[in-house]
Amino acid sequence: MASRDEFLASLAAGAGAGIVVDVTMYPIDTIKTMLQSNKSLKDVGGIRGMYRGISSAAAASAPCAATFFGTYEFTKAALTNEFGEAYAPLCHMTAASAGETAAAVIRTPFEIVKQQLQAKIHDRPTTAVRHIWQTQGFKGFFNGYFSLVLREVPFSFIQFPLYEKFKHLLAEHVANTTVADLPPFFGSCAGAAAGGIAAAITCPLDVVKTRIMVNSDSRGMGAVLMETYQREGMAALFSGLAPRVAWITIGGFVFFGAYESCRKMLTQKPAA
Repeated sequence: MASRDEFLASLAAGAGAGIVVDVTMYPIDTIKTMLQSNKSLKDVGGIRGMYRGISSAAAASAPCAATFFGTYEFTKAALTNEFGEAYAPLCHMTAASAGETAAAVIRTPFEIVKQQLQAKIHDRPTTAVRHIWQTQGFKGFFNGYFSLVLREVPFSFIQFPLYEKFKHLLAEHVANTTVADLPPFFGSCAGAAAGGIAAAITCPLDVVKTRIMVNSDSRGMGAVLMETYQREGMAALFSGLAPRVAWITIGGFVFFGAYESCRKMLTQKPAA
């Protein structure tokens, strides 16, 4: 079972890494949203519009990342302790799913506001929040929660087992060390590769999630998916693929490097 110190280290490391990535990679995320919601660069306010909604993203970064990694590390340790290393991939998948489900409760309201600002539906976060509250009430801030979970869970099902596997391979064949002692740089590489692969595979789910949130669509994910495919074809379901893969690959490198560095620093025992 993960110790209290390890759990707190996961919370702090995840929070710090989340802020670093969301702020530095934000313009790429805006381009992805723009492409997926059929907006042009002019529609979103040109180059100056690349940082629209960043305050919402930054506010969500720390609590979302902390919630995810705290839940992930705790659940992974508990399941691995219960079932053993033979079931490690399944333990990682389950832990990642638990982490995403918990983090999505916090992320969804911020994500809705952020994407509506990115698409220039509203000019300010306060305007977006007021409009959502007046037109849809409290439930409007969670419109798209299930589409977010249904995007993130398959993504994590792919990403985290790959991330853990790549770390083991790098530790064994490149660094000649244990996973616990693997330098953060190799964790960055493992996270970047795993994230890029998962991002490409789950792009259609991300397109549907974006359209539901931007358009305040109350229909189910399946209905939006089918309508997009029937009206615009398969290519529309992979709109924004390049910026999504680039954003998550580069972001994964920065995020997991920062996460591994912070966690190692926080859990390192002082020399006697």
